[in-house]
Amino acid sequence: MGVEFTHSEAETYQVITITPIAALENNYFWVIRPDIHQPFVYLVDPGDAAPVIGYLQKHELQPKAILVTHRHHDHIDGINELLQHWPVPVFGPDSPAISQVTHKLKDGDRLKLPPLEFHVIGVPGHTVEHIAYYLPVTNQSGNTAPKLPAIFCGDALFAAGCGRMFDGPADVMWASLCRLAALPDNTQVYCAHEYTLANLAFAKAVEPDNPEIAERYEAIKILRSNNGISLPTNILLEKRTNPFLRCQESGIKNFICNRENRVVKDEVEIFALLRKAKDNWPQR
Repeated sequence: MGVEFTHSEAETYQVITITPIAALENNYFWVIRPDIHQPFVYLVDPGDAAPVIGYLQKHELQPKAILVTHRHHDHIDGINELLQHWPVPVFGPDSPAISQVTHKLKDGDRLKLPPLEFHVIGVPGHTVEHIAYYLPVTNQSGNTAPKLPAIFCGDALFAAGCGRMFDGPADVMWASLCRLAALPDNTQVYCAHEYTLANLAFAKAVEPDNPEIAERYEAIKILRSNNGISLPTNILLEKRTNPFLRCQESGIKNFICNRENRVVKDEVEIFALLRKAKDNWPQR
């Protein structure tokens, strides 16, 4: 399954495809192909080499670089074997746990991988070094640009959810999510896990009167029953149905206040308590 982004002037702009490789228990590794007429691709968070090698060989593709969002094993464990086949540069955050990174990136950097240019956004909280790769519509080098902006956000933001706070603290994670929520509404969100249905079950419990959450849950339930992929999502949909981007909303505040049996007004505290509730929820 691939998502194609094309410009209206097809003769001027190439076609970008972004394809998931489903792997491990519920991971997606993303394959970015800037030009369908060329075999070169960029890989995002390849946590297992075998399915990536199989995909590349089947489609006769050649990686030109690997992009890493954070240190967790299901995002990096395939890198060493891939490098044995294709000794390409590895871009990622500065972390002693990611020794394969050859080019260290930080918030505010611009990563030029011709013909694309990614904006690096620091999104700490899930892990302290976590970064995301934002691909805007404009300011692309050459003649390749996506029709819609895209964000490769690892485990910082999920469809209807967010990552656990392994490195926290809550105010840092909340600030990271607010940065992602501030991206253009039509930004396509390419996160790293198929957690959507369980996340929406939690969202329904948090905001039982939100019809958009209920509608999305039923749609995703049907999609997943047919082995469909629930990604990419988009920022506008997340702002309407993802409780972790809605901590300022009365429904979320009421859920937390009722759960805590006290008045809680601070958005950071609401977020922290919401994340704690999800950590202990029966369906994770």
